[in-house]
Amino acid sequence: MPGGIPCSDMAASEPAASILVVDGDPGVVTGLTRELKHRYGRDYLFLGTLTAQSGLGILERLDAVSRPVALVIAGLRLPDMPGPEFLSRVRTLHPLAKRTILVSFLEFGSSEVLHRAVTLGQADSWLMKPWAAHDPSLYAQVGNLLDEWHEESGWQQFVVVCVVGDWDAPRSRELRDHLERSAVPYRFIPVASVEGRELLRRAGCGADRLPLVVLFDGRVLVQPTNTEVSGVFGVAAQPAARLYDVAVVGAGPGGLSAAVCAASEGLRTVLIERESVGGQAGTSSCIRNYLAFPRGISGRRFTLGARQQVVLFGAQPVRGEATGLLPEGRERVVLIRGRRPAVAGAVVIATGMSYRRLGVPSVEALVGAGVFYGTALTEAPALRGEDVVVVGAGNSAGQAVRHLSRFARQVTLVARGESLAESMSDYLIGELGTLENVTVLVGTQVVDAVGAGRLEQVTLEVAASGARETVPATALFVLIGGEPRTEWLAGVLERDAGGYIRTGRRLASPDFAGEGPAPARPPFPFESSLPGVFAAGDVRADSEKKVAAAVGDGSVVIRMVHEYLRGR
Repeated sequence: MPGGIPCSDMAASEPAASILVVDGDPGVVTGLTRELKHRYGRDYLFLGTLTAQSGLGILERLDAVSRPVALVIAGLRLPDMPGPEFLSRVRTLHPLAKRTILVSFLEFGSSEVLHRAVTLGQADSWLMKPWAAHDPSLYAQVGNLLDEWHEESGWQQFVVVCVVGDWDAPRSRELRDHLERSAVPYRFIPVASVEGRELLRRAGCGADRLPLVVLFDGRVLVQPTNTEVSGVFGVAAQPAARLYDVAVVGAGPGGLSAAVCAASEGLRTVLIERESVGGQAGTSSCIRNYLAFPRGISGRRFTLGARQQVVLFGAQPVRGEATGLLPEGRERVVLIRGRRPAVAGAVVIATGMSYRRLGVPSVEALVGAGVFYGTALTEAPALRGEDVVVVGAGNSAGQAVRHLSRFARQVTLVARGESLAESMSDYLIGELGTLENVTVLVGTQVVDAVGAGRLEQVTLEVAASGARETVPATALFVLIGGEPRTEWLAGVLERDAGGYIRTGRRLASPDFAGEGPAPARPPFPFESSLPGVFAAGDVRADSEKKVAAAVGDGSVVIRMVHEYLRGR
């Protein structure tokens, strides 16, 4: 674009990425390498070997010359080492490389070694042998793995957004997190670099106007808000001045599911989100126990797919913070800070939860300077070789530890309770137990943090004895419990002691007084104390706090919305 700064010009030349095949059968190595070369030979350097030790030697040499490794394929049983053990060592040398096990059709259903390797995260996936010549199924599976590697590594990926700024600046970090959670391919360029200074010069800006956002078409946004950035990708700044059939507040799994179901069934739908689409699930490095995704799905891909469905079915996404809810006759009005209100026949509240604060003054003083509330997707690559502490006992904390362990020298998971079993999935507990650079401390809490302008040390206390230990920490990630985002509904909807919205039979009043001439009726399932206002997902009292449960809530609640709208 004339006068613009094209992002495509910013891609530096990179060395060719490699794909390594390791198997004890020379025919398998030769055949699979030849087959994959047919499809991917122009884009990747293919290497093959017969033993784990020679494979590790190849990977060490590639690491020494900074050549990226995209994919490592290993036989289930190698001559000198089990395949899963080999792939675990691969993770240390090339943490971003995708790792897959080669297994026969006969072995797949009965191989405990394979099941354990995938469950414990020693392998990202598996490939079946034998295969047909130019097998579309083989290409599809390898293609998905390579797509995931490109997304996670950013290598030769089409860059939609370039961000110029100071990596540690709070606003730069917030913007990176927003783009990551919104599944927007981006590249961060340090302002101190030659490229960063040149972009500032071409944009006519000084270093006091950061961050700078350069779009792929050459447009430049100077110190943009998240709302302005979202607007570039079709997220409206405010609702339309019209009556919607349903307003969905919150774009986590429950809200996304409700919006997709409502819009696909012809309801005029607005989806209101104050931060980024996907909620806490959108920040997960991998969701492994979601139905029909045996290889797992990243929160990023989950979010991107759901967001595309929302748009394709015609729901209107709006970025804004809901601040109030009012009944006005037959309509329900969602008040939005600084925006036009959204007026709808029915409302679905799916605002999920926020992570609880630690409440330690010295920790709070370092928020944004090494202390983070939430997951570690955008910060992890910068922590290579560092010591990191994660606080929490749920799946989000476990997934953060797993992701951070690919980069950090040492990751310590601190949990207040005496066991992870009550709040973390068994497969995740097992996987953490296999990671050599991960230490799990239960019955322990963080009581102090020290750092001269940035976190340097964390003090841990054992609850039973009161014994304290100070450990080095460049970063502290806090993912403890959750508090429902319902403070804006105080005095409007009935909530339990924890702030979760009561619905259906959980309501204190068994019947509604009726609207206009309508007779009294019992509330619908998922319906709150205000007729026509429903709750779905984690924000609903007594809900199952899982992605699949939230998605189920979102789909079922729309049937109740239909019933309510018909009954009016």
